[in-house]
Amino acid sequence: MATLVPLSAVDADMIEQLLDAAFGDNRHARTAYRIREGTSWLDALSFAALDEEEYLVGSIQLWPVALTDPQGRPHPLIMVGPVAVMPGRQGEGFGKALMAASLGAIDSAFDEGAPPFPQVLIGDPEYYGQWGFSAEHTGNWHCPGPFERERLLLRTGNPAILPPEGMLGPWTNETSQAAKD
Repeated sequence: MATLVPLSAVDADMIEQLLDAAFGDNRHARTAYRIREGTSWLDALSFAALDEEEYLVGSIQLWPVALTDPQGRPHPLIMVGPVAVMPGRQGEGFGKALMAASLGAIDSAFDEGAPPFPQVLIGDPEYYGQWGFSAEHTGNWHCPGPFERERLLLRTGNPAILPPEGMLGPWTNETSQAAKD
């Protein structure tokens, strides 16, 4: 049985070791890292999974990002991932528990009936589809690096609030200022 704790309660070196084990040493070259470059993960939405012996076996990080439309207007999103589970412990439900905790935290922050804050990720559509993620509305979105279009997934109750076309990138102080202008 997993125990979920805030990711901020875990030593940063342990998190890096988990991510290296799950994704390899060259993980920083992935497009998802470029999308969230220069931002910090969101403490209230990022969790760690500890096994019955209190070893770190999984983590999930959520990040502030933006979809910048062709007119230069940024639209805020939350990027989900990486969802990391220690090799050898995958398939035991740690990833599902982490996803449920993070998405539950997002969903509970909204009034009943309001659509959740839009979330985006790059991942397996069959796996993430169980939480409502789909590539249906991301067909004209772009990323700052290579990606498979069918793996760029969105979860939102109201896709009409986002532009049909744009570039994903980090939500920074500059992005925030551009949104106000």
